[in-house]
Amino acid sequence: MKEKAVLPKKNQLLILLLIGILLVVIAIPTPGKKKTEEERDGSRTSSKTMDGNYPDSSEEYEEYLENRVARTLEYVEGVGKAEVMITLKSSGQKIIEKDQQNTSQKTDEEDSSGGTRSVQDNTTDKTSIYEQGSDGSQSPYVSKELTPEIAGVVVIADGGDNAVVVQNITEAIQALFGVEAHKIKIMKRTDT
Repeated sequence: MKEKAVLPKKNQLLILLLIGILLVVIAIPTPGKKKTEEERDGSRTSSKTMDGNYPDSSEEYEEYLENRVARTLEYVEGVGKAEVMITLKSSGQKIIEKDQQNTSQKTDEEDSSGGTRSVQDNTTDKTSIYEQGSDGSQSPYVSKELTPEIAGVVVIADGGDNAVVVQNITEAIQALFGVEAHKIKIMKRTDT
């Protein structure tokens, strides 16, 4: 007995096609300006950090971190008004994408006395990859950017004389930056 294969009808195919198109449209990211915390609450920040990206120079990066940490600590009970100073060990590092080609060649040679010798030749050629800007300029393509490592942190806060507050601030900075406790100094703020 021969069975007849059941094919989907036109309406079912159309529905499947529309579902497929809908899934593709949903998966495509839409460009949109994301508001950073600084834009929402109008807090004190450098205008160069308002676009949501990390600042370019080490000094701007320090200022960016100092402002964020100070603003965050001021929400902690007992801290009060806070000023933060952060020092960096070095500037950040940009990893440039390189196109790498490896070639390997193996040659077996025989000499007149019947002995064989094998020669292996390996070559690696690395070329930087460039991206073209909207103005036609070319710059190396950065595949990864490493942020600078923090050397030390000083926090001057209204509650800097309270042992519990000092412990909370120290633990917060250790959790954020992985800085050892002896590289963190918390002091009482004075009004001058």
